[in-house]
Amino acid sequence: MRIAVTGSIATDHLMVFPGRFCDQLLAGRLDHVSLSFLVDDLEVRRGGVAANIAFGLGSLGLAPLLVGAVGSDFGAYEVWLKEHGVDTGAVRVSADRQTARFSCITDQDSNQIAAFYTGAMAQARDIDLTAVAAAAGGVDFVLVSPDDPAAMLRHTQACRTLGVPFAADPSQQLARLTGAQVRELVDGAHWLFTNEYEAALLLERASWTHDDVLRRVGTWVTTLGGRGARIESADAPAHTVPAVAGVAVADPTGVGDAFRAGFLAAVSQGIPAGRAAQLGCCLASLALSQVGSQSYVPAPRRLTAVLERQYGATAAAELAPVLEAAS
Repeated sequence: MRIAVTGSIATDHLMVFPGRFCDQLLAGRLDHVSLSFLVDDLEVRRGGVAANIAFGLGSLGLAPLLVGAVGSDFGAYEVWLKEHGVDTGAVRVSADRQTARFSCITDQDSNQIAAFYTGAMAQARDIDLTAVAAAAGGVDFVLVSPDDPAAMLRHTQACRTLGVPFAADPSQQLARLTGAQVRELVDGAHWLFTNEYEAALLLERASWTHDDVLRRVGTWVTTLGGRGARIESADAPAHTVPAVAGVAVADPTGVGDAFRAGFLAAVSQGIPAGRAAQLGCCLASLALSQVGSQSYVPAPRRLTAVLERQYGATAAAELAPVLEAAS
């Protein structure tokens, strides 16, 4: 299956605050917050939701097509992605803007405060997904992840026009999208990805009930942090897949992206969603134990060991075809 991953491509500036954000917030003063956090560490890493997911898929042997906009500073990053199996032929290079920047501070409870500068990403709205698909010889599936809002809407409409199934992953952009835009992005998605907070925000923005969403998408996948992931659809009861236990937390940035890569790699080979979520949780555990969204190495032998320990030998055996592609 040829998967196109549309969305942000960015550089991550990751900082660590040794205290708790909540200890710095004063009751009754939250309408006039002015804070500066003295951080102990700074890591500059490759990131962006689409690039993170494409990295994971490429590392698992799927050769995803990355679709997004970057600046002229993308050269070294592009080489890295190509070395990890990502097709960058559909990436648009801006002549006048730098690649997007993600700046994030994480406290000792793994809470995060972040800002995202769009940079060249704003020009993603000029990408014609129909032309991209034609140039690539066709695509079988499209993941529409956080990007310039106009680009997200344009890509979703292109999927409908082409008759190509798509996944909706609005996540961070829910803060910028209107209710009408949220409904447009989600309606008809084969898969919908959110985390737990985003799920509640999506319902509020779209003015939909939980059942309204389930009637409009194929399957809703909600990541639950340390509790794993919930899989639900209109015609089946909700099922929660537990997270991998005993993971030493190094950096939560990009963990959800790693989950999506593992999940999509599995379902693209016909693996049922519940089992696919187990591979997603395994990849997420590898990402969680490293600093940076693309620092983990999904070695098949290591993934097999994690699968067997957490989910049993049957899970490892049924996911073996996915891991064989990675090797």
